[in-house]
Amino acid sequence: MRAGYVAIVGRPNVGKSTLLNHLVGQKISITSHRPQTTRHRITGILTTEASQFVFVDTPGFQARHVNALNRAMNRSVKRSLHDVDVVLFVIEAMHFDSRDEIVLELLPEDRPVFLVVNKVDRLAEKSILLPFIEKVSVKFPFAAIIPVSAEKNVQLDELVKTVEPFLPEGEALFGEDEITARSERFLASELVREKLFRLLGEEIPYSTAVEIEQFKMEGEIRRIHALILVDKPNQKAIVIGKNGEKLKAIASRARSDMERLFGGKVFLEVWVKVKSGWSDDERVIKSLGYEED
Repeated sequence: MRAGYVAIVGRPNVGKSTLLNHLVGQKISITSHRPQTTRHRITGILTTEASQFVFVDTPGFQARHVNALNRAMNRSVKRSLHDVDVVLFVIEAMHFDSRDEIVLELLPEDRPVFLVVNKVDRLAEKSILLPFIEKVSVKFPFAAIIPVSAEKNVQLDELVKTVEPFLPEGEALFGEDEITARSERFLASELVREKLFRLLGEEIPYSTAVEIEQFKMEGEIRRIHALILVDKPNQKAIVIGKNGEKLKAIASRARSDMERLFGGKVFLEVWVKVKSGWSDDERVIKSLGYEED
């Protein structure tokens, strides 16, 4: 059998989390249309008859607005590149700029790196793709180049087949029924955070974090208490919304996703707390688990 770790890296908003979810066939990594949604390393496990892929979705490498949170996420990306057997460098079709160049400079030369050109389904004229690929291909000795559409499941089987021979030979790293190495507690916090990105305004989600204060099993019911951290008092009011309606919607949608993912009933309570400067406080960043990624 073959089994190994495969890092998924790239600049923000190229579709890394969507790629992970579709490769695994389950929603493991949260998504939104906004960049920099992923903050932690997320593992997704795909087990076939002959191989086991442990995909590691990483945060988009951040070169701007660097604070303690961004520094922790960037360290996570760098560690992932040196802790895996294979690297998938994801870019968006017809878009390659200085942000991609920064990630390109981090790519290791002592292990296979595949260029994954995502979102090809959005091209009205497919003939322009080949010159673009040829232009990017000379920038690094890629093991292979695979155009895909993660969202539409285009060429994902081909991607898996291409990567498989590069995995080390050895025993499976996880059970064949496991789909992630992350705990349910962690996944619960991520699902709440996803709803902040999807239900709030442009800037507010970037000023929030989620901490699970309690996660208990009571029979078949998961009882979860989640705390949403915000940076300013006015942000707290926005997250709660008029008559608490916004917070109710966040909790309701997060609970539904948890029940679907965990396969059981969830009782979810959510609070909001102001903690000024949390994203640039190394102690808070560590308490939220970023240093453990």
